[in-house]
Amino acid sequence: MTPRPAPQARNRSPFAAAFLSFVFPGLGQLYAGAPQRALLFATPAILALALTLGLILRADRFGLLGFVIQPSVLTAILVVNLAVLAYRVVAVLDAYRVAAYQNAALGGGTRLGRPRLAVGPVSIAGLIAVLAVLSLGHVALARYDLQAMELVNCIFDESGTASCDEPTDGTAAASPDASASTEPSPSATSAGASASPDPSATPAATLPPWDGKERLNMLLIGSDQRPKEGAYNTDTLIVVSIDPATGQVAMFSLPRDTVDVPVPPGPARSLFGRTYAGKINSWFTDIRNREGMFPGNDRQRGYNGLKAIMGELYGVDIRWFVEVNFEGFKKVIDALGGVTVNVQIPVVDDRFPGDEGLLTRVYIPTGIQHMNGSQALQYARSRHTSTDFDRGARQQRILLSLREQTDAGALLPRLDSLVGALKSAVKTDIPVAELPRLLALADTVDTKSVRSFVFAPPTYQEERRSGDPRGYVIVPYVDKIRAAVSSAFDVSPAVIERREALSEEGATVRVLNGSGKENQASRIAGYLEYHGISASAPNQKPDTRGQAATIVRVYNGAEARIPRTIAFLEAVFDVVAEPVADPTMTTDVLVITGTQTKDIKAPSGP
Repeated sequence: MTPRPAPQARNRSPFAAAFLSFVFPGLGQLYAGAPQRALLFATPAILALALTLGLILRADRFGLLGFVIQPSVLTAILVVNLAVLAYRVVAVLDAYRVAAYQNAALGGGTRLGRPRLAVGPVSIAGLIAVLAVLSLGHVALARYDLQAMELVNCIFDESGTASCDEPTDGTAAASPDASASTEPSPSATSAGASASPDPSATPAATLPPWDGKERLNMLLIGSDQRPKEGAYNTDTLIVVSIDPATGQVAMFSLPRDTVDVPVPPGPARSLFGRTYAGKINSWFTDIRNREGMFPGNDRQRGYNGLKAIMGELYGVDIRWFVEVNFEGFKKVIDALGGVTVNVQIPVVDDRFPGDEGLLTRVYIPTGIQHMNGSQALQYARSRHTSTDFDRGARQQRILLSLREQTDAGALLPRLDSLVGALKSAVKTDIPVAELPRLLALADTVDTKSVRSFVFAPPTYQEERRSGDPRGYVIVPYVDKIRAAVSSAFDVSPAVIERREALSEEGATVRVLNGSGKENQASRIAGYLEYHGISASAPNQKPDTRGQAATIVRVYNGAEARIPRTIAFLEAVFDVVAEPVADPTMTTDVLVITGTQTKDIKAPSGP
């Protein structure tokens, strides 16, 4: 019987073994015929992969993001990344060597010792390529990790010592402790003002720790920083209020021209009086360099003062701030690839301040518009041919659009430009340790049901276009504003939307009592005021002559200007409005009640 020939030894490619262990540690050793070594290298990778997948599946995405960007975690990621790089390099080199050794061993040795490993130049080149590709991935991760650490340290500046601002126009970025404002300081002429507030009376620096259950209020600041002009005005002030129990969110915007805002108790009130006579956008500059006025160093004091005065106006505690400067805002929008906004009212502005102070024309039509950074800033800031109500609503719409459209996966290719923009654009005193809770809370928010308030005339403020030595100003109805903030989550979004739409029309309504029921006209006027209509009930008795139904008269073509108000009045009183021409009538609408007029009044809360 002829003996079978001995089996041919299988030639194992060292490069293939190295590549397989690059794909997953241990695969190359298994391919090379060393299963025990394969298990040794694969076990740590399998355990680490299982642990990572378990964490990802159990954690919500925002909570996980908040955990990952903690400085200690970022440092740990950097160390672990370097350790994993070393582990994978060893696995690849070991797989390559084992395959080469197996080939040499199966090919037979010599009497002089162990078999020699035959390694060709092509194989060595392949090994180097595998190691290069492997290293590039870990180097990229380390770079992103270092960028994240730098970004966190720059933005989340609790100590007020970070200095990461990048020039936006070839000059140093304006810092909060720079001097100057384009607004004159009213404090300089305040009667009895003391230039040296007592530092011992400085308010407490912090609020009690947030328990995650109480209503959370944060101040969003849009700052106009123009280093060449020495300007640092806080032109956009939006307080975001979140109810953690329901996930409801309200946004409150205060126009920049608001004056006579209540000053919080303490040294500031001793200096400025009970109200701040200047425009609210100059408050930051007026108090930031006054040591002892508010807690913190020169970088913190202005923000703490803003939180304090806005909290005093709204009747709430404002815990943290987030500031975005306008030039940085443009860069952030561009780094995100733009933002898509549903423009509800066209924006036309022939005097928008452009680069180098030159005026430029802006036109943004209605409909779905995709905007770059410059266009988004124009949309948010234009004010010459629109009202403060519309401007505040546009700013809130930009923020909500960004919240809805931000996709973490799409940001990776733009990460470098985004990090640079954020470093120079955003500042906050939110503690980094709070981010997991805050991001998890943000994930529960439905941006389509956010309740938006813009505290503009005529509902919430009095507009003064002339006759005031301060120029154009608006004076707040503090009680109305506080009531709106207090009951923001008790009023349906539909009521809020209708109230602000009616307020925007600015109709004037007089209510006369023709029913004989005591104070009926006053109650109806209060009901109309609640819904955003400027109404009064003068003490006049009309000649009703036994009138039963309510009469609604619209004077001098006002129906073309206030269609929503007319529709609302017709629905409330179940009548058809009568157009009347009377040049002596200064009121848009006259409501005369009758014996059948239903008795309505405003709810107890706004």
